[in-house]
Amino acid sequence: MRAPADPLVLLPGMNCSQRLWQPVLESPAFLAPPGGEGRPDFVQPQLRGRSLDDCVDRLLAHLPPTFSLAGLSLGAIVALALVRRAPERVVRLALLAVNPRPPRPDQQAAWAAQRRMLAEGGTARALQEQLLPVLVSPGRRSPALDDVVLAMADEVGEEALDDQLAIQQTRRDERPALPCVAVPTLVVAGADDALVPVERHEEVCAAVAGAHLEVLEEVGHLSTLEAPDAVAAALSTWLTQ
Repeated sequence: MRAPADPLVLLPGMNCSQRLWQPVLESPAFLAPPGGEGRPDFVQPQLRGRSLDDCVDRLLAHLPPTFSLAGLSLGAIVALALVRRAPERVVRLALLAVNPRPPRPDQQAAWAAQRRMLAEGGTARALQEQLLPVLVSPGRRSPALDDVVLAMADEVGEEALDDQLAIQQTRRDERPALPCVAVPTLVVAGADDALVPVERHEEVCAAVAGAHLEVLEEVGHLSTLEAPDAVAAALSTWLTQ
């Protein structure tokens, strides 16, 4: 089994650091053991910028000429914007916990309130603590996993989180561009995702020709942490097809 020569770009979710993907990269199911032959090079940029377009501009300025692209949650939204803006640079696309629809008014209000909290001295960890019940499936919650999720927020920090909330606020409806996606596409849904239901993933697959849907049972929003071996196996097939 050989991985493609193009590097693999891994985009995190909001308030998530590189720890989000580490269990997948370390999984025996991911192509080969760490350091083994056939593994692609990895690029794990942080999501920064004062708008979605600004974030995409920054990424396009620094990413390799062509690359495979995987993103989770906000990372998946940015991935859709990247392939919409620069389809010639993306050779494969994997979308985890993806919602292609534009923000709802209640989401906009929540993000605005979270930005005010940060401006008044709140922390990225405090926000992550509030969201823990919807980030992980109840059946997967554990003190150890909670610690990882909170540690990611510490690593992201308040300034980067404020950027990511600004990116959320400037999202757009990505559905009209979905039929134009013309690369091998994997969509991974957690059956117990409290933030993005399976129906949103099915919507993406219905619009993207040839897209493959993997639904992970008893898995919530942060599938790479909750079921890394299953995600690793799905990504390996996607990368080598």
